[in-house]
Amino acid sequence: METQFLNTFITVADHGSMAAAARLLNITPAAVAQQIRTLEREIGATLIARVGRTVSVTEEGSRILQRSRDVLRNVADLRSVANESGVSGELRLGACPTALAGMLPDVLARMVETFPRINVFIKPGYSVDLYNDVEKGDLDAAVVLQAPFPLPKTCEWQLLREEPLIVLAPRALAGRDPHELLATEPLIRYDRNQWGGRQADDYLRAHGIVPRERFELNALNAIAVMVDRGLGVSLVPDWAKPWPEGLDLVRMPLPNSSEPRRIGIVWSRSSVRVRLVTVLLQESRKAMAAMASQ
Repeated sequence: METQFLNTFITVADHGSMAAAARLLNITPAAVAQQIRTLEREIGATLIARVGRTVSVTEEGSRILQRSRDVLRNVADLRSVANESGVSGELRLGACPTALAGMLPDVLARMVETFPRINVFIKPGYSVDLYNDVEKGDLDAAVVLQAPFPLPKTCEWQLLREEPLIVLAPRALAGRDPHELLATEPLIRYDRNQWGGRQADDYLRAHGIVPRERFELNALNAIAVMVDRGLGVSLVPDWAKPWPEGLDLVRMPLPNSSEPRRIGIVWSRSSVRVRLVTVLLQESRKAMAAMASQ
């Protein structure tokens, strides 16, 4: 049985669409359908029900879905188990958006230079979803925001970076009081439905600041561009570079201390690839130390 066909089946099941699976797998929808049909012949059961442009998992497909995930994880483990004398194999890693663009490339550059036989599968996503993936065993580790809840006993956490809140404003507003700007200028709000945005909202509430809200979004680079275009000011974590180029902004510290946004690594202690996770932790600490010294 071709394990790639199992991966295609799982992708279709997770996203409910042949077209979406094709985009993610970088193949045509016809190839997705062909792989599913081949797998169904080998299994001897219909796994996906097709209704117009949408699909759903059949009862038979639901019975084998988790076992299919387990098979793919076990196949990925084979290289690590076979090469126990050296650090090699595939690490399955998640990363939240700002970590994926800012911190992770430096960490990965160090990892592959020191341990060239390591392969890394990277899944982008929001922190809350990546925590679930680590807990379920779908990922070995993830670079995420610190969770606002206790971790299960199967998982551990290591802090990498603290990012204090700052007021982001156009250069023309430099020298103004940060609290005054938050109260009088239009606010481009960091999405309060996300963990990082809640910290900014808590700060505004704690200091009795009622902003003139204009926009709300969960995209820090886009917020920086909008501030540069004169659309307002923002209260955001001082996130790691790279930032968009060509912006003329000021980053104002707050007059009162605030709870920083914390980014770190969560990992599963039960992963058979714990040696690869140890390498990730080791190189992450080195990369953060180098970043802090710049």
